[in-house]
Amino acid sequence: MENAEASPLKRSLRDLDETSEEEYSSLSTLLQHFASIPTVDKAWTFKSTSEKGSQCMLSISQPNLLANQNRRYILSSHISKESANDVIFEWAAFPIEMPSGSIMVPSPSGSKLLVVRNLEKDSPTTFETWGPSRVEKEFHVSSSVHGSVYSDGWFEGISWNDDETFVAYVAEKPAPSTPMFTNSGYKKGTSSDMECGSWKSQGDWEEDWGETYPGKREPAIFVININSGEVHPVEGTNKLSVGQVVWTPASRGLQQHLVFVGWPSDTRKLGIKYCYNRPCALYAVRAPFPKSEDRESGTNAIEEASPVKLTQRISSALFPRFSPDGKALMFLSAKSSVDTWAHSATQSLHRIDWSIDGKPTADADIVDVVPVVLCPEDGCFPGLYSVRLLSKPWLSDGYTMILSSVWGSTEVILSVNMLSGKMSRISPGNSSFSWSLLALDGDRIIAVCSSPSDLPEIKYGSIVGNSSAEALASWQDISSPIYRCSEKVTSLLSSRQSSIIKIPVRDISENLTAGAYKPYESIFVSSKCKSHYLYDPLIVVLHGGPHFISLSSFSKSLAFLSSIGYSLLIVNYRGSLGFGEEALQSLPGKIGSQDVNDVLAAIDHVIGMGLADPSKITVLGGSHGGFLTTHLIGQAPDKFAAAATRNPVCSLPLMVGTSDIPNWCYAETFGHLGKSMYTEAPSSEHLAVFHSKSPIAHISKVKTPILFLLGAKDLRVPNMYGLAICTCIEGERN
Repeated sequence: MENAEASPLKRSLRDLDETSEEEYSSLSTLLQHFASIPTVDKAWTFKSTSEKGSQCMLSISQPNLLANQNRRYILSSHISKESANDVIFEWAAFPIEMPSGSIMVPSPSGSKLLVVRNLEKDSPTTFETWGPSRVEKEFHVSSSVHGSVYSDGWFEGISWNDDETFVAYVAEKPAPSTPMFTNSGYKKGTSSDMECGSWKSQGDWEEDWGETYPGKREPAIFVININSGEVHPVEGTNKLSVGQVVWTPASRGLQQHLVFVGWPSDTRKLGIKYCYNRPCALYAVRAPFPKSEDRESGTNAIEEASPVKLTQRISSALFPRFSPDGKALMFLSAKSSVDTWAHSATQSLHRIDWSIDGKPTADADIVDVVPVVLCPEDGCFPGLYSVRLLSKPWLSDGYTMILSSVWGSTEVILSVNMLSGKMSRISPGNSSFSWSLLALDGDRIIAVCSSPSDLPEIKYGSIVGNSSAEALASWQDISSPIYRCSEKVTSLLSSRQSSIIKIPVRDISENLTAGAYKPYESIFVSSKCKSHYLYDPLIVVLHGGPHFISLSSFSKSLAFLSSIGYSLLIVNYRGSLGFGEEALQSLPGKIGSQDVNDVLAAIDHVIGMGLADPSKITVLGGSHGGFLTTHLIGQAPDKFAAAATRNPVCSLPLMVGTSDIPNWCYAETFGHLGKSMYTEAPSSEHLAVFHSKSPIAHISKVKTPILFLLGAKDLRVPNMYGLAICTCIEGERN
């Protein structure tokens, strides 16, 4: 192939003229400016020695594009409270970098800091406890005890007990020993992987938890004594994959327990990333250390005990949180996802009344605090859509929770009274910006606020009114060094604006539910300087899922595209989160038609509003957004000037046999019937229906130039799908 003619793309990149090369250089520099804007991932607050202040610590990430990694660092601030309306954040001079693979968890009092370092494969895991000025303890836990500690936000659970002597956490179970063979045959006993002249088997194949979890098979709970370094596994969870562990409230003289989320792991695991439709429950299990009196006397009161299933009558329970007085256990449920097989759906919030002095029981009543909302009234609460809860989500009254949730195309901050279920929106109700909760500082709230055309800003909210349950907040802007960026970026963004546009449903039919009739939304980003005679090219942006959401928050990649002269139409088609359960459930069984028509209707709507030129429209999306992108250029071949797609679902017959979520194909293709029809060996009839719903069925009509971005190691949407449709497109054009 040495003499083969170079492809047109390679020729164009190699033979750039000076003007084009200068443009590429300028754009790449600008992209780096946008990409280098940091992101605040977590925040913690602590009481200060000063009566008028507190301490705040933020975990921040910043991309390192050339290394294809994220830098992670900690930035601290003293919060000085001179008065209710006069708060000053005094930031540290420089951040402190956190090494890759490290996890940081402050103790409840803030007097200690646990740092966990996951090192190379088969290397010991390091546990460090830090005091105010130095490392106080350091322990190395061998890979024979457990593998790496989970830090993914899903199985992840690192929890200090009340007296700060033990830490419970989730780590990979140690791998079973496997046979070693040398030139003399089988070698008895354990051997190092690094021995020369030997071969060590990999052992029996075992399914992992799919995309982003390669090699992650059996998350288990361990407890470490932070004074001695002694580590014990929690027994009795062999048939469960576990995560999100928390300690039960302490009561003197009683053995403490741990509460955790358990997923059945003795059946096929399938992928779990973004998949809330995996059945799970809350369990309580005895902590693997004796109670305090027995520790003091030297006796051992540990008894073997099976975990108690606390949520017998509900198919999903996630993110357990105890109230400050220990008398209530709150948790989110994704039962709508489990029951319908939609990978994500409207959540509900529940309470179990907890007896501090008693043992956990399996027959506890589950109280519905916030139920699933089917069809919200216009402008009213659409239901819960929360990706996580703070470790301490409580105001000082002890019964008001603060959390973030999706509300239409925005993220909002809510307060929930766990006793009455009363809910209030405490981020500004007239704002189209998105508000993300970071931490609570007593009865005050630290949040990040942004829009697609506005850089993120730190906000500090104070609860006002006679009762915190009324959930009114006064917000103050906080000056921060985190989001400072180049004058070029600031100048470009200052010329852009964004708004949320409601799109009427166009394909109304008699079998639609009331919620599916309601308008859906699109986020429109454009120049502030509008001309009726000259339109910026329009990029239609489509999210994946499909049960996901594009929020009205700042996105570095989309802000870059907007800043170089494109308008953006970010479509939250029916089936997206944030609009009630009926609207969401209207899509399964209708993918490739309802969602495609919703996107086309949104495009026609903004053209009709005089916001876009129909001859200057492009489309991009990833995963299910890629599914829609490739559908659109086949079903509407004259609509788009260009397209780009990342890891697209192009062929459902291929996906059902190769993806880590084959059940997704059944749920989205056949709707509520998919759960009963699912089989790991699809029939020819099922494969025919899959094909009819796939973009590849429309491939002969494609005219639009399209860019494919394919992940080499994607387990959810393997790159063979994109390669297959690329081959078909080339074949049709030749």
